[in-house]
Amino acid sequence: ATTNNSMNFSSILSLLTVTVAAATANPFAAKSANNAKSAFVGKLMRGAKPTKNSARKLNEEFVIDLTPYSVKFEKCQFIKSYSDEYAQNEDAETVLETQRFVLFKLCPEGSCGYCNANYGEYMIDLETYLESAVQYYQEEQENMCKACDECQNENADEDADENDGGRRLADVDCSSCYDECQKIENMEENGYIDATNFLECQMIYDPEDDAKGALYAGPMCASSGSKIKIGVFSDEECNTVLSNKSVENYLVDGDGYTMKLSTNLLSKTYDADSCISCLAVDEDGQDDDGKEAEAIEMCQELYEGSAKCETVHGFTSGYNNYYSNQYTQEESVCNYIESIESGTFDDEGEISIYGANSVAGGGATTTGGQKFALTFFVLGTVGLTVYAAMLHNKLTKGAKAGLTSQGGAMA
Repeated sequence: ATTNNSMNFSSILSLLTVTVAAATANPFAAKSANNAKSAFVGKLMRGAKPTKNSARKLNEEFVIDLTPYSVKFEKCQFIKSYSDEYAQNEDAETVLETQRFVLFKLCPEGSCGYCNANYGEYMIDLETYLESAVQYYQEEQENMCKACDECQNENADEDADENDGGRRLADVDCSSCYDECQKIENMEENGYIDATNFLECQMIYDPEDDAKGALYAGPMCASSGSKIKIGVFSDEECNTVLSNKSVENYLVDGDGYTMKLSTNLLSKTYDADSCISCLAVDEDGQDDDGKEAEAIEMCQELYEGSAKCETVHGFTSGYNNYYSNQYTQEESVCNYIESIESGTFDDEGEISIYGANSVAGGGATTTGGQKFALTFFVLGTVGLTVYAAMLHNKLTKGAKAGLTSQGGAMA
């Protein structure tokens, strides 16, 4: 999904500088409306230079073995950056475009709870992350309800296990799955709409003739990046957040009845206490014994479409071993990811002067360089304001004195 719309990774990272300014600078080029669905870095394979390790792979597609790892959500982050496209658009309300990112880890299987060694850390655009994660959980949900239907069709007197209250088929608890699947099937009849229907920015309020502005709904970061929710925006690109409005106040069905938002599926995409295994299993929940291990599509898409910080964390089986440009650019990627984890930006993508003492999944702190740069900027602005006022006062007094002397001479 990211191949056709991918951006050149080298040109993106050329915008990044490893200085104090890098703490607040955005190294990733702004995305236009035409490629909004593309990952912000695209595939690292484009223009990659093979090393000695990959010489034997030149005539065949190289695939990273992700099966021993699991995906773990870390943080969601909005970042506002200058956009040439917006600057050239006379109708644009701002020249700042809101870019949306997700940080995640690839943790060794069995280390989801701590994940502090031999892991990789990655950054990808929010839309690509949600598309892959939601598709995974939707398929999991469908398989669960399919297995649950098979449970219900069985003769309970003959097949139920009295010891555990119900026969288990794969990972489905036949004694409790029916109610859950009925809620999913009858969601709209019960007055709910799935939050995943708003993964793309869309209008929720049409002003028509009431002279009010249109409103739009789309995904946004919340709770210092530890959550993803559906927010209300004032523009069709979902750049400007209206934090004082709730999306549920504008949801109605075809008959005009108010509806509520179901976040059950969406909440799974940012559950920091769980991981998604990259090892593919069959429909019965079993490993494909006797077959070559394969990684699930979600892991492949996220890995290929992300900026990577691997070597410093002990992840040695990635692209670094095979492509020199990934290796040379990795330090810049790691520094930029660290600046996001440290709380450089708030939920709406604005630069946070005070930063954050801690972040979900990290515990990183704002660096001294960031604090110095931001403090210097604030104090410098105040100083210039005071100086301008003093200068204006002197010029005013000088003009009055000149007029007085001229008046005396004339007398």
